[in-house]
Amino acid sequence: YTGCTARESTPELLKSTLAVAKKLGIELVELTEASCCGASHLQDYDDFLSLVLNARNIAYAEKHGLTMVTICNTCNLNTAMTKHRLDENPELKAKVNEKLAEVGLEYKGTSEITHFLYAIIDDFGLDKLKEMVVKPLSEFNIAPYYGCHNIRPSELQNKTHKTKENPYRPTSLDDLIIACGGASVDYAEKTKCCGFHVELQAPKTAAILTGNAIAGAMDENADMMVTPCPLCHLKLDTQAKHSGEAVGRELEMPILHMQQMLGLALGCPQEEL
Repeated sequence: YTGCTARESTPELLKSTLAVAKKLGIELVELTEASCCGASHLQDYDDFLSLVLNARNIAYAEKHGLTMVTICNTCNLNTAMTKHRLDENPELKAKVNEKLAEVGLEYKGTSEITHFLYAIIDDFGLDKLKEMVVKPLSEFNIAPYYGCHNIRPSELQNKTHKTKENPYRPTSLDDLIIACGGASVDYAEKTKCCGFHVELQAPKTAAILTGNAIAGAMDENADMMVTPCPLCHLKLDTQAKHSGEAVGRELEMPILHMQQMLGLALGCPQEEL
């Protein structure tokens, strides 16, 4: 499930995901019929519509009989939240299926939801990944940036993924960096919000959150930041100058998608990433 951001705002994410999957021998069946998850904004405006929208997307995965793999933290949250709510509430599930029937679909609850990060760790395996690394990232200090929606709410995400995360001290992205040969940088901001979802309502707050995250990584001598979320990537990558002004310092830091880091370690050509 690509979501919309990886097809439009960050096409390099989809490109690098496909390149990495090819290297690892993972077959991805793209849900071309699926649409936006609501981006946590539709949910505030029309909760029922967001449930129908996400159930529709999951139903396409169910028609293939496959696990639904996301490449965006917010897509992961919204699809996993929908699955949890519908599986726990038969009455709500029936109401959603009334709407889905209008387009010939039915949500059954048979497909699992996971993020590509956890698919690599849980299903592919870090030991196997290490064996396939051809260009270890041993010269780099890499700052993992988890963002919010893969690790919170922990009750939901730990139900969804086999790898159990402490939302205050997660390890998955750190472990992936180490598997790629890099040195993982620990810093206080790696589990904090980037500010993406308050950009319209509170732009100054959003800029400060972004600035603090980049500054925190810089202060711990990181050479780059890596995130599994394209929304975090957009904030960190495109707004460093604006965010630097908000926190009163110059900020400069390469921001990589998680799959770009993986691709570098696996020897993918840069044009594929």
